[in-house]
Amino acid sequence: MTRVLVINGANLNLLGQREPDLYGRQSLAGLERQLSATAADLGLTLECFQSNAEHGLVERIHAANSERVDFLIINPGAFTHTSLALRDALLGVEIPFIEVHISNPKAREEFRHHSFLEDIAVGTIAGLGVGGYDLALRWIASQQASA
Repeated sequence: MTRVLVINGANLNLLGQREPDLYGRQSLAGLERQLSATAADLGLTLECFQSNAEHGLVERIHAANSERVDFLIINPGAFTHTSLALRDALLGVEIPFIEVHISNPKAREEFRHHSFLEDIAVGTIAGLGVGGYDLALRWIASQQASA
């Protein structure tokens, strides 16, 4: 069974509370329950992780390698635009990943336009709300089915 790890970065623990007009009203716990149900329906094993600390995210990515995680879905939050450490961790473990953003960083402030991950990601889904995570899961399942 394909193992998928969803990683959420800084401030995503505030989903549903922080700027709901931009990020929606669904909580992180609610999103994780929804993704777990979708993953089960698709025949995927899913684990979710969130940290506001860059080192926590890096350590979880490293651990995913020894756990034989097959695919990552990552929303690094603000670390998207600042973290070479996350980039290096993802390059180091060589686990394919999809970068997901609830809002569209390219439609926001200039400093949010650059991602340190997009050029090494399998793909990026941005601006489709929390539905972007679901799309990423469905794409992963479709790739596994055709393999």
